[in-house]
Amino acid sequence: MMACGTNENSEIRVLVACEESQAVCIEFRSLGFEAYSCDVLSCSGGHPEWHIQGDVIPLLDKKWGAIIAFPPCTYLCSSGMHWTTRGLRDPKLTEDAKTFVLRLWEADCDYIAIENPIGVLSKTIRKPDQIIQPWMFGSNASKQTCLWLKNLPVLKSTHVIPPKNFQPVVHEDHYANCGCYGPTQDGLRYMKINGYEFACDESFKGKPVWDNQTPSGQNKLGPSDDRAILRAKTYPGIAKAMAEQWGSHIAHDFEGVMTQKYIRSGKIGSLM
Repeated sequence: MMACGTNENSEIRVLVACEESQAVCIEFRSLGFEAYSCDVLSCSGGHPEWHIQGDVIPLLDKKWGAIIAFPPCTYLCSSGMHWTTRGLRDPKLTEDAKTFVLRLWEADCDYIAIENPIGVLSKTIRKPDQIIQPWMFGSNASKQTCLWLKNLPVLKSTHVIPPKNFQPVVHEDHYANCGCYGPTQDGLRYMKINGYEFACDESFKGKPVWDNQTPSGQNKLGPSDDRAILRAKTYPGIAKAMAEQWGSHIAHDFEGVMTQKYIRSGKIGSLM
């Protein structure tokens, strides 16, 4: 893993598009990347010197080592499409949002990630390469999120948090009185969520929910002027995983490219 605070990756410029929170930008910066957030809103992450406020589209003409994009989902997510299908919202809003995402996806950049909820992008781009949850990365929260990846690996979970009243199912060997839930125990109710298996006592009949959800599974955030901004913020564990895992992949690939560049320039000799 790359050491924090070094500048070994400073030649790799990362654009974090549509991010006012700077969560991902800051994590990439901590690993030495020259990362910039960009949003039409001012940043809330405390580093305006790393933030470009304005339209991201003109920035796509510049050379970036990677682009990580969080386009607004208002007119793209399945949960809001009923406004369009009921004739209560101009369909052009969704078409314009799809065009915006395609501009990001088709940018001249080798490494691109697009983040969005389940929605129309599954037909606009393709089915997502991965669906992640905050609870896979150490946050006690549920927010199903899709990732479309270009030359980037799927993220590996770092710390799975089970829903309330559930425990992860352990498939390894068990020991007497270990307290773990095995895959075939009597008296347990089993459930698979996003590929992860959990179990609870069969007497519990409630839904599997995390701390940001009501017992029925709805998000606890009520209507407010800043609800969309709060919902859009990237959870810390996900931001860290993106920077560490994708950053390591990008840096590894760039190492070969940079070495060849220096060989051609005569700054170092070929090892061949």
